Amino acid sequence: MAWQKEHKQQSRQNIVEAAASLFTELGFDHVSIDDVMLAAGLTRGAFYAHFNSKSELYAEAISHAARCARDRVMHGLQEGPSVADIATRYLMLSHAEGKTTRCPLAFLTSDIHQRDEQVRDAYTQVLKGFIAAVRATSAKGDPDKEIRNAVLMIGGLALARAINEPELQERVLQACRDGVF
Repeated sequence: MAWQKEHKQQSRQNIVEAAASLFTELGFDHVSIDDVMLAAGLTRGAFYAHFNSKSELYAEAISHAARCARDRVMHGLQEGPSVADIATRYLMLSHAEGKTTRCPLAFLTSDIHQRDEQVRDAYTQVLKGFIAAVRATSAKGDPDKEIRNAVLMIGGLALARAINEPELQERVLQACRDGVF
């Protein structure tokens, strides 16, 4: 019986990881349950043993993708990094292109407003977590400054993703890195 529980947990984890990758790359509307299950190496029927809906999976995938993005951005930074350190790692062209990580805050920002409350709640919690990470770098704890820095980073990355001129992408990212304080 223990193996079955562990197997079910591993299957769920595989589904969430596959969904996080696909959703942050393609968005909600361009990913089917079949796509997710194929990427997870499972059948469509197995989906319903773990989730009630695609929307429920999307919400969980957003949280998972955010944890992965945070871990990759923070990997190798000294303990107690500055906001500039985080911005330098977050606002990279390779990140905007989705080569190193895909932050759902920047990658899904134009998709979230079209979703149900469960998904919007998950996105809101991820945003609050990002703001808290920025807050942890600030000695003064100015809430407006922390939100500005978080929005500057997320918005800069989202804009860099949307444009197709590498030189302008890098200029946008650099301007945002320079604007963080």
